Amino acid sequence: MRYRTLGGGLEVSALGLGCMPMAGVGANMYGAATKEESIATIHRAIDLGVTFFDTAEIYGPRANETLLGEAIRDRRDGLVIATKFGMRIDAESQRMTGLDSSPANVRKACEGSLRRLGIETIDLLYQHRVDPDVAIEETVGAMAELVREGKVRHLGLSEAAPATIRRAHAVHPIAALQSEYSLWERGIEDDILPTARELGIGFVPYSPLGRGFLTGAITRREDLPEGDYRLTDPRYAEGNFEANMAMVDTVKSVATRHGRSPAQVALAWLLAQGEDVVPIPGSKRRATLEDSIAANDLDLTPDDLAALDTASKGKTAGDRYGAAMMASVRK
Repeated sequence: MRYRTLGGGLEVSALGLGCMPMAGVGANMYGAATKEESIATIHRAIDLGVTFFDTAEIYGPRANETLLGEAIRDRRDGLVIATKFGMRIDAESQRMTGLDSSPANVRKACEGSLRRLGIETIDLLYQHRVDPDVAIEETVGAMAELVREGKVRHLGLSEAAPATIRRAHAVHPIAALQSEYSLWERGIEDDILPTARELGIGFVPYSPLGRGFLTGAITRREDLPEGDYRLTDPRYAEGNFEANMAMVDTVKSVATRHGRSPAQVALAWLLAQGEDVVPIPGSKRRATLEDSIAANDLDLTPDDLAALDTASKGKTAGDRYGAAMMASVRK
């Protein structure tokens, strides 16, 4: 396994593991998952040299943190555990009802995450979404208090706009920015990624495989099970789906030349975008984990990178979220 350094000297494996698809997160959000295989996948990741694990309070909600905590109970040393806060969760329905990055909720969420994860310190605490009702200075100020108390090591933001990133970083150094980034979602390249690099902030792409689309395993919308979250993704919508398959064809072509999987090519492309880029492909099974991690030693040629760039830049059909969710990003 190769390793990379995010902001603040935070060293992590070049590929992390996104735990969101695992057991306890919604009803078949990305297809069914079992607790046993999810935990086995986390253990296999550690055996393969993965040190970076990503979860969030809202995943489940909360059940995903508990799962990760159980899996790492006797294997905590050397791991970088990242989680996210900032969603208001209704106590009765257990559904998200809005955003809450108030200082009081920052502390409450952190205490809950520490308890569920079974750890003394969160290595990387992200604000999950920018709360327009709370000044970013107040939120990051409260997060910085947790650093001073030893409950958190490093701070992060997710889906923040350049101006917000700058304001946050002025209060306390931000180690990592997490946003969607992949061959079919490259909007951050214009101003967000350059801002992070200017400030020395590492970049953590989530959904680096296009929510599975770039693996080439899904060839029709009908391949997705009923209730799968991706059926609501505009890029998977009828018409857009077929148009986006052209990009996958190029990924498959590069994969064939190297004798590799399309997923490995998509991840290797991200790794080639800079030493400050650390993708966190999600997995709930050991087989898909092992396939993704093999991208660690795949070095694409200049011709490969040029072909992938031509096939993807400005070519994706459909937004990455519906209108309501799109309104919550780049704030």
